[in-house]
Amino acid sequence: MTTMLQVAGLDAGYGPIQVLRDVELRVDEGEVVVLLGANGAGKTTTIRAICQMIDSKGSVNMCGAELVGMRPEQMAGLGIAHVPQGRGTFPELTVEENLQVGAYIRKDRAEIRGDIDRSYTLFPRLGERRSQLAGSLSGGEQQMLAVARALMSRPRLLLLDEPSLGLAPLVIQGLFNRFSELNDEEGVTMFIVEQNANLALDIADRAYVLEAGRIVLTGSAAELRANDAVRRAYLGF
Repeated sequence: MTTMLQVAGLDAGYGPIQVLRDVELRVDEGEVVVLLGANGAGKTTTIRAICQMIDSKGSVNMCGAELVGMRPEQMAGLGIAHVPQGRGTFPELTVEENLQVGAYIRKDRAEIRGDIDRSYTLFPRLGERRSQLAGSLSGGEQQMLAVARALMSRPRLLLLDEPSLGLAPLVIQGLFNRFSELNDEEGVTMFIVEQNANLALDIADRAYVLEAGRIVLTGSAAELRANDAVRRAYLGF
């Protein structure tokens, strides 16, 4: 299997505060890989370091291209899309305008309309609210919009930071079902930072556990689900 994202010796933090220490992980093409960890473990910092939103040292390699030192906007051209924690939609734009913004790097204007329509098929609620301002949507609808907007760039790698945060259980289940469909039917590779370990492991191929800025455990989703320490700390049984 081809490695799409390879992270090696990654150190990162905020000013004098070091959060990540020698993080090593990989995401293979077509995989769903999940990063688990408690609050404050450094999960969001990891995804921000991969996207070069914060200063970092080490190597973050995407299909042979070194990302460390690259501007975040350059990464979109490599096929990376990031759905940040807190959704990050443009509240003053409509649903459809948000989707159009997601396709800003594309030149195939004739196909963008088709992808917008596909977004409405993937998330029918967005189709019902296509002319509504994003800021007036519910939290779940905004999360759907953030994911759909990221997909408008036709990414090779989708980075999702706590997609379940603040959402109702039924909405979360529906969202993760869509992630599974995107991976199964369209082959979208995903790296998901998530606290809802049960749902995340249900759709994941592999997972990593982060504690105090270091990777302490890795394995297949089935292996981590069967691990007593992971079950007690993250799965509630």
